[in-house]
Amino acid sequence: MIDRLGVCSWSLQPAGVDELVERLGACGERRVQLALCPLLEHADAWASLRAHTEAGRVVVCSGMMETIGEDYTSLERIKVTGGVRPDEHWGANLDRATRCADLAHELGLSLVTLHAGFIPEDDPQLHDRMAGRLCRIAEVFNAKDITVGLETGQERAETLLELLSTISTRARVGVNFDPANMILYGMGDPIEAMRALREHIVQVHMKDAIASDTPGTWGTEVPAGEGQVDWDAFFEIVQGLPQGVDVVIEREAGERRVEDIRTAANLAREQIERVQS
Repeated sequence: MIDRLGVCSWSLQPAGVDELVERLGACGERRVQLALCPLLEHADAWASLRAHTEAGRVVVCSGMMETIGEDYTSLERIKVTGGVRPDEHWGANLDRATRCADLAHELGLSLVTLHAGFIPEDDPQLHDRMAGRLCRIAEVFNAKDITVGLETGQERAETLLELLSTISTRARVGVNFDPANMILYGMGDPIEAMRALREHIVQVHMKDAIASDTPGTWGTEVPAGEGQVDWDAFFEIVQGLPQGVDVVIEREAGERRVEDIRTAANLAREQIERVQS
């Protein structure tokens, strides 16, 4: 079932907490999934976060950890630089996970999401190495009673299901389902993927996209309602989930972020009213 509606903090590109609160207000929202790394790297700009949360101006529903060295300039670049895949960043990423877990615990969060990176289907050694690293990161967060949500898109649903079956024997890990990422990365039909992963979904992103006509290249992110995501089916699946999840609006392209988020929020509320009636 649908719990609440929120916005990804990085969609609003704030330099600090004051800009975040201002831009959330312009969107007509208070709930946010918070990118945690800026708080670690620019503590002064975020020092008043607690005052804003205590005053009710912002409600943090979950966190997001960005791994080190991610390069989204092309599909090939993110394939080798994303998530926990790069050997050269593993130690630093584990340290970052430890610091993010401490911060998320201080904020009272129960969920932090991240990209695992491209999970290989034809390299058993790399697959096992990445699975082990993801287990270790999940254990760091689980020790603080925080669930890890792996964001969809960089692998087929079947590949992610297999990975989850491997990790779940050691750690508490779920899925942050982003339908647009399935389209952007060319990893299959998002609704079919969502149905396959439904038992593992702990949060969803609301983002839309149009697939590329050229294999191996990015699709195009567009405002919610203008792309290829079937929002009727999406919200029906979310409403039917055995566990309640937040619907968090994400917009990572364009120069009209606030306007596009307001459009998405209006669409979301229409859909929520429809599926709950």
